[in-house]
Amino acid sequence: MIDAPDSLEKATVLVVDDTPDNLSLMSGLLEDDYIVRLANSGERALKIARSDTPPDLILLDIMMPEMDGYEVCRLLRTEAKTRDIPVIFLTAKSEVNDETKGFELGAVDYITKPISPPIVKARVKTHLGMKRMYDFLKDHSAFLEDEVSQRTKEIMAIQDVTILAMASLAETRDSDTGNHIRRTQYYVKALANKLKHHPRFAHFLTDRNINMLFKSAPLHDIGKVGIPDRILLKPGRFNAHEMEIMKTHTTLGRDAIQHAENALGIKVEFLTVAKEIAYGHQEKWDGSGYPEGLSGDNIPISARLMAVADVYDALISRRVYKNGMPHEKAVQIIIEGKGSHFDPDMVDAFLDLQEEFKAIATRFADSDADINKKAQYLEQAIAEQVRL
Repeated sequence: MIDAPDSLEKATVLVVDDTPDNLSLMSGLLEDDYIVRLANSGERALKIARSDTPPDLILLDIMMPEMDGYEVCRLLRTEAKTRDIPVIFLTAKSEVNDETKGFELGAVDYITKPISPPIVKARVKTHLGMKRMYDFLKDHSAFLEDEVSQRTKEIMAIQDVTILAMASLAETRDSDTGNHIRRTQYYVKALANKLKHHPRFAHFLTDRNINMLFKSAPLHDIGKVGIPDRILLKPGRFNAHEMEIMKTHTTLGRDAIQHAENALGIKVEFLTVAKEIAYGHQEKWDGSGYPEGLSGDNIPISARLMAVADVYDALISRRVYKNGMPHEKAVQIIIEGKGSHFDPDMVDAFLDLQEEFKAIATRFADSDADINKKAQYLEQAIAEQVRL
């Protein structure tokens, strides 16, 4: 909670003047109402202003030896710690040009000598009141910014957890483990970062969009939730009819995300990318993929990136019913798919990144416990299908 400015708290006023009598005069005038600090030179004034207990306001003489008031004011305004301390010039200089120069340097007011005590008191009181309100508003703004930042972090965390939970739910229903989600996320991110300056992709692969790709990638197979167990869990090859049903997971995924977005009532950027990935990651560069048989640049960039990531991971990863193939063989298959299955430039990027892909695969490798847990699930699910 931010408290309103406390008008009862004594403010500190720094008086800067090279004449002892002037310092004595100003101290006597202000000491009943404020904490008064005195400096007889510009150098001493700067030291006090830069200290851990800076003044709330500075009354600054202009005509001083070595460093005049103008230079002191200029230096105060160049430092973050002192730039917001209000400065009132006290000087015998009364020409318009002198006042103009003072205001241009950042002074808030200008009082000519010989001083009028009531005017000095009134000006000091006014500017300290304004300073208190400025500080209050600045602190309140910082407080609100922190609150917004914290709430944003919480929302993003909830969003990330929800995405991973949804994606993990989909993965539990087939032979993939949850690590497949993490691996493909990082493959896509690595490819996107590699291609972010490529002339064909730079317009899309901004830092913001790469972050959205990373968030959206886990939802690429969310549509598998809608595929019957008798097909999804089948250990052998699909027949033609089963394959057609299996292909619908792309449409089911896109439609599920679209339905969620419609229910939300607003358009969400990362869900747009998620829909592209879910619907288009089985398309092929030569047009032989599904669901629409798109080709070339008609396939969204996000879906083309996911295609490389998904196929590589399917090739090298262990499954309950098969061992993963060696990295080198998987790389050769990706190369053979250049210009037919995959965007040629993305294959080139993949080849440059293959050691990074290997490292990601190792980092999120499936353990024996992961595979055994998945095998137990599949055995139970298949047994249930047989019983039915």
